[in-house]
Amino acid sequence: MKAIAIRRYGGPEVVEFTDLPDPRVGPDSVLVRTRAVGVNPVDRKIREGHLDGVLDAHFPLVMGWDLAGVVRAVGGGVTEFAPGDEVIGYVRKDSVEHGTYAELVAAPVRTLARKPAALSWAQAGGLPLAGLTAHQGLVGALKIREGETVLIHAAAGGVGHLAVQIARSLGARVIGTAGPRNHDYLRELGAEPVAHGEGLADRVRRLAPDGVDAALDLVGGDAVEVSAGLVADSARIASVADYGVVARGGHYVWCRPDAAALAALARLADEGRLTVTVASTFPLAQAASAQELGAEGRTRGKIVLLAG
Repeated sequence: MKAIAIRRYGGPEVVEFTDLPDPRVGPDSVLVRTRAVGVNPVDRKIREGHLDGVLDAHFPLVMGWDLAGVVRAVGGGVTEFAPGDEVIGYVRKDSVEHGTYAELVAAPVRTLARKPAALSWAQAGGLPLAGLTAHQGLVGALKIREGETVLIHAAAGGVGHLAVQIARSLGARVIGTAGPRNHDYLRELGAEPVAHGEGLADRVRRLAPDGVDAALDLVGGDAVEVSAGLVADSARIASVADYGVVARGGHYVWCRPDAAALAALARLADEGRLTVTVASTFPLAQAASAQELGAEGRTRGKIVLLAG
């Protein structure tokens, strides 16, 4: 099969479009023919070696944890899926080696859900990691309830635009930070936009004089500190970017595979309450260029690789 692999840590120059053996399919896994793969910031961090102290790595290393594709074969113990099923997955394993930047992926059933019919392949490929991160932040950590006001930092990004829609589906009022060019976009998603940067807390209080009930940080920097001045209870702050939130009594979110939550996101999509904005698509062979575009940090929605 064709795959994107690295044989050492480094910059874009270490990325290879190469031939690798087809993956073996274990008894509780399925073989997926990949159609689309979401590109996430963690992919670049793995390429550069920043997660070397967190996850064991084995080379040649195929990057990627997102996928959307079609089941080609199932392991002997699998009853949940059959060949021909269209699936999505957040295929994170306990080590990094056999990722999803490949034509074929052996995916444990615990990482998969059925693809929402309402989404294109590109949209479906961009949903799993970003959608689960938003869901686990809002539903798992913050326990957002109907009628609450939630502040979402970096609300127009890959995770942020999904977080806005998930929070709205829960009945929450959403205030979202973004640059001015994305303010109309956030309004279309159902959020009230505010510009990020100096004076953010004052701008939020003009919209919510009593502060907000909860805050989700998707960018880092001073977002946790600003949020602490806007919530009554620091336990209602969650961050995917700043582990220091834990010292304040908040929650650090490290996305976990969760088939049930992924299926819930798929249902929201099929109900017309969740969509995925695809900023750019690249062929699988151009994965390095896709990662570098993501590194610029100005993307609205998701960058996706198309594998077939």
